[in-house]
Amino acid sequence: MARPRIKDVARHAGVSEKTVSNVLNDYVHVSDRTRRVVQEAIDHLGYRINLAGRHLRSGRTGIIALVVPELDVPYFAELARHVVREAEKRSLTVLIHQSGGDRERERAALAGFGSDFVDGVILSPLALAPEDLRAHTGPPPTVLLGELLNEGADHVAIDNERAAREATEHLLALGRRHILTVGGRDDGRVGTAQARTRGFRLALAGAGVPYDPASLLPVEAFHMSDGADAVCRVLAEGVRPDALLCLNDQLALGALRALHGYGARVPEDVAVIGFDDVEGGRFSVPSLSTVAPDKEAVARVAVDLLLRRVDEATRPDDAGPPSTVCPQDRVVAHRLVLRESTEGVVGGGGVW
Repeated sequence: MARPRIKDVARHAGVSEKTVSNVLNDYVHVSDRTRRVVQEAIDHLGYRINLAGRHLRSGRTGIIALVVPELDVPYFAELARHVVREAEKRSLTVLIHQSGGDRERERAALAGFGSDFVDGVILSPLALAPEDLRAHTGPPPTVLLGELLNEGADHVAIDNERAAREATEHLLALGRRHILTVGGRDDGRVGTAQARTRGFRLALAGAGVPYDPASLLPVEAFHMSDGADAVCRVLAEGVRPDALLCLNDQLALGALRALHGYGARVPEDVAVIGFDDVEGGRFSVPSLSTVAPDKEAVARVAVDLLLRRVDEATRPDDAGPPSTVCPQDRVVAHRLVLRESTEGVVGGGGVW
């Protein structure tokens, strides 16, 4: 059986093809009765919009790419879910690519993977250098996530420095003074870990607590095993913190396991707070306090910015000069979610 077309829907509904098109495009000036009749015809015939044809006529493929370092890091998996939802609202398909934090893979993503099959790229980079971004002057349009330098591209992130400062201030308000930062980095580079470390230091300074470089616990990666290893290492050396600021929830969950192995009570002896508000932290024992970025807003803003650039890139030659809007740097909301790993005990736990 031939696939039903718009003219078949129009004939069945007793309306013009233009009216069917208006209904499909959700045109406001269509009566409820007409909309209902057309929708009944669509349902009866099993009509489906030919998205491929629509995209080709507009000079687009209808595919965008989301490039993240690791999909088995829950934050990126949850972010990908939100990006897919936002794209579906706009009849777009999302190609999800895992870069592994490899510079060459991230550069390939900037270049659209060497082909024309994506309209634009949403990229969360770890290894790109500023010169890589400066060299990216052609298609496809790109929106960056995270803290990498914004070199001529739209950018979406939370205020990581402020968020870490607020989290540390909460620990300080509980009376904790020996706070270690799991995953902290103070190497002068640009990145999420560095921004969160600056927030940690600002909170200490604001409370008159001296900063000790030894309070930063470096990690190879931001997995649970890395958090557990880092905390086990300092506990084995006899260090007894009264709080841990973990720069993502995976590190925090690993830290909880390490503390349990050493007999430390959370939060009585050691308060623990993470970042990202991933699902696992809500079900850990104790449940994990965390900084919750508005992941839905990150996805929505990133998709909106990308589509604006795609519109500019595919505008007809006779549509006038292209927009000269400068790259946008958008900061989305975050909030502190307080759960069992910091709540219930004020004043610190002393030496355990």
